[in-house]
Amino acid sequence: MSSMLPLPFWPILLGISGAVFGSFIATIAIRWPEGRSALHGRSACDGCGRGLAWFELVPVAGFVALRGRCRTCGARIAAGHVVTELLGAAVGIVAGLVAPGWEGVAGAACGWLLLALGAIDLAAFWLPDVLTGALAVAALGGGLAGFAPSLPDRLIGGAAGFGALWLVAAGYRRARGRIGLGGDPKLFGAIGLWLGWRALPPVLLIASATGLAAVAVMAIAGRRIAVTDRLPLGPLLAGAAYLCWAI
Repeated sequence: MSSMLPLPFWPILLGISGAVFGSFIATIAIRWPEGRSALHGRSACDGCGRGLAWFELVPVAGFVALRGRCRTCGARIAAGHVVTELLGAAVGIVAGLVAPGWEGVAGAACGWLLLALGAIDLAAFWLPDVLTGALAVAALGGGLAGFAPSLPDRLIGGAAGFGALWLVAAGYRRARGRIGLGGDPKLFGAIGLWLGWRALPPVLLIASATGLAAVAVMAIAGRRIAVTDRLPLGPLLAGAAYLCWAI
């Protein structure tokens, strides 16, 4: 089917779809950790509670048109909304450029699930099993559809990814007496199912280097960092995994 469609079709289609998914992801990242359903209830201003009109919900454009503020009460719209919409669009555009066709659709779907997991982990230090499971199912589906890497490589990657971080988590819990990695082993296993076992070392290396760089930047900016401070690993793994898939 991809050969029958012009090349720009895929990044445009997936980019627009990504902006829409990004808007939904931003909503669930706020509502889900608070125990609220993202599927029910009309979108409303966080400041005054006014229900939002359809044109205010248009991804990115609505934020720009309103200049980042509610048109009723003037409360600031969280920048995370438009950032997540832009990231969702970027995931789709990159997927459409790297792999125009159904393989790109599969890559974008995995990318959006990673974006949702990263956003929720960043907001609430939580990686919902249902989203990690969805990523694993999508990854296996890609293998069954014949997309690279091969299904055996994906299965080895799933077991190796989960096992590696599970051992780290178990060792940390034994040494410190508290949980250090929550759903991260499951996420790393799902990433292994998507990218195969060969991609696991670079994904972990990029995620670790990015985390160290973030800590260094915070220290340079004058933020006091304590030993007990927590840095969510989920967003780092998610970003590194999509980068490794794209290149």
